[in-house]
Amino acid sequence: MAKGTGFSEALEYHENPRPGKTEIRSTKPTATQHDLSLAYTPGVAEPCLVIADDPDAAFRYTNRGNLVAVVSNGTAVLGLGNIGPLAGKPVMEGKAVLFKRFADIDVFDLEIDTTDPDEVIRFCELLAPTVGGINLEDIKAPECFYIEETLRERLDIPVFHDDQHGTAIISGAAFINAVELTERQMGSVRVVVAGAGAAGIATARFLIALGVSPANMLLVDSRGVVHSGRDDLNGPKTEFAVDTDARTLAEALDGADAFIGVSVAGTVTPAMLQRMTEQPIVFALANPDPEIGYHEARAARPDVIMATGRSDYPNQVNNVLGFPFIFRGALDVRARAVSEGMKVAAANALASLARAPVPDSVLRAYDLSHLQFGPEYLIPKPFDPRVLWSVAPAVARAAMAEGLARKPIEDFDRYRTELQTRFQASYALVNAITVQAKTEPKRVAFPHAEDVRIIRAARRVLDEGIATPVLIGPAETIAARAESTAISLEGMEVVDPVNADEERYAGLLAEVRRDRGLTLDEARSRVADPNMLGCLMLREGEIDALLGGLSTFYPETIRPALQVLRLEEGRSIVSAVYLVVVNGRPLFFTDCAVNLQPDAPQLAEIAVAAADTASEVFGREPRVGFISYSDFGSAGGEEPERVRRAVDLFRAARPDIPADGEMQADTAVVTELLRARRPEGPLQRLPNVLVFPNLTAANASYKLLNRLAGSEVIGPILTGLAGTVHVLQRDASVNDVVNMTAIAVAEAQRRERARV
Repeated sequence: MAKGTGFSEALEYHENPRPGKTEIRSTKPTATQHDLSLAYTPGVAEPCLVIADDPDAAFRYTNRGNLVAVVSNGTAVLGLGNIGPLAGKPVMEGKAVLFKRFADIDVFDLEIDTTDPDEVIRFCELLAPTVGGINLEDIKAPECFYIEETLRERLDIPVFHDDQHGTAIISGAAFINAVELTERQMGSVRVVVAGAGAAGIATARFLIALGVSPANMLLVDSRGVVHSGRDDLNGPKTEFAVDTDARTLAEALDGADAFIGVSVAGTVTPAMLQRMTEQPIVFALANPDPEIGYHEARAARPDVIMATGRSDYPNQVNNVLGFPFIFRGALDVRARAVSEGMKVAAANALASLARAPVPDSVLRAYDLSHLQFGPEYLIPKPFDPRVLWSVAPAVARAAMAEGLARKPIEDFDRYRTELQTRFQASYALVNAITVQAKTEPKRVAFPHAEDVRIIRAARRVLDEGIATPVLIGPAETIAARAESTAISLEGMEVVDPVNADEERYAGLLAEVRRDRGLTLDEARSRVADPNMLGCLMLREGEIDALLGGLSTFYPETIRPALQVLRLEEGRSIVSAVYLVVVNGRPLFFTDCAVNLQPDAPQLAEIAVAAADTASEVFGREPRVGFISYSDFGSAGGEEPERVRRAVDLFRAARPDIPADGEMQADTAVVTELLRARRPEGPLQRLPNVLVFPNLTAANASYKLLNRLAGSEVIGPILTGLAGTVHVLQRDASVNDVVNMTAIAVAEAQRRERARV
């Protein structure tokens, strides 16, 4: 990896505000001496004695049942090769983050300093009592096969080498559907697998498990076809050695039905595809550049059924569709292993999900009007939240069927509901927005862009295809700071207020503010303000969105917007929404940033705007709770009465959205309290849109959750203006800026569609 912009930002990301990407937190109270006496001595003796008598009790009294060890010796890291265990540690921490992010599984990343496979095996054996499963990672072939096979024989917990099985399972799911789509029979399909490393061998084995005949499969490594006449084959390759006259990949593809590539870029030519049968199945999975490019393959064979490892083409084979959910299902039934049957169940679940109707939330996330099973939709999209409650139950059910489950699930409908309720929010809300933004990037302006965080974020949003950045600020300063941090400004536009078309913008501002007595001379001085200049550019359609506030105070950003931009039709005020993710649960707080003490009609308007944001921007079904210090008339006062009037107005305006109030904050977030205090109320589930009676309550609530509980906060997202303007928090990170940019682009896209 080159030591450029991305490298320096990556180092900063990993170092600050604390080194690394993971930490350990207590899940029990430790505030008092009594708490500590339960956590440690003398109270800890009781679970110890119970576990000594019954080892399975460890799953009840310790974290073992939700703990996975990611074990690596760093001999085959992420395409970086044999860089060793210490250098590979950031990758293993990253794997831990994915486990937690997608399936709420805790991870110890354990990098061990040995290349001896027997030492790796012994380490895992000694480790086994600590964890509920082991994910082997970045261990080179052929040792990885021996290590995994031995551990599966010796241990009674799931052991899974994702480098082998991840690609195999996800590509296997796509292959199931490709075979069905082309009306082939699995047992008669002729398959060529290129690449004989861990992923290639595992994929070949998995295809056989799915029903492909070994006699119809050719494995190709860097020296050509693996055939019975070769004397240079290691153990795993020998099982695929067949009698054949084919010696090259081109010869192997002659008359083949399918090609699965897990090798290197450019190994397949259009001429090779011409030698395959009708409707050839071509999975070119080398990353970042496939064995043959998508467009090149389609040009050579318009009838091709194609998959790659890339997100910018249909049918992305992405391992994140597999390992978190496979372990989730295995852990939830306390499985003794991850069997071949469990892996097949995962692949079948993914294949079945791709044949199911696609919900609107997924279509919105990818900015699609239609998506159905077919050549360009063989497997679910990576950020489809249904994957969790499709794959994990299938894996759990397979473990039970094979007698591997120590804790069988009795009610699978309830289990799916628990998964959906528990994890749906952790499915990368902002990632879905980012995917949507990438479908049609917009021009986004950043005032006061001399801040290095803005420059870094702008580079990222451009490189990732989210937006085209327009940097507003002193050009020389921006250039100097970009150079000092090795960030290229290529592809970005820099607008210096000093060199902007002062007369044109000043004339526009004077015209807009004529009723307020603004003179042309005063307008000339005001357009020198980057925030004001950006708002004028937005009004003129020269940019699609404005993102300010990182290095200025909130009023300095919003005041020019209020002066220059009209209110959206039907709006009387501007309001703000924050997305607050609390323990994986998304909540939308409003109004946290604009209105000090809104009256009842304004509160209702603010609530409608927040509900629409939850629905239209984030794809959530809104349920609205109006907060006060009173529960449904339990206390008097001006504020509860005002909130009750707002509830009535909201219901009249939006009868399609369930809403209730006034309610206390704990009633809004605790199911038992809501049911006890409002058993017949309109909210059958807890509200996810919380409307606060004043700015103090709203602002304090999200900040306390952010600082004390570590909740993720995204915003403020402004609503009510005729143009897309959002305000960054002054302590926002580069990642925060990128996320808000994606939200701004998605909002600009929505406005454009509404105008059409």
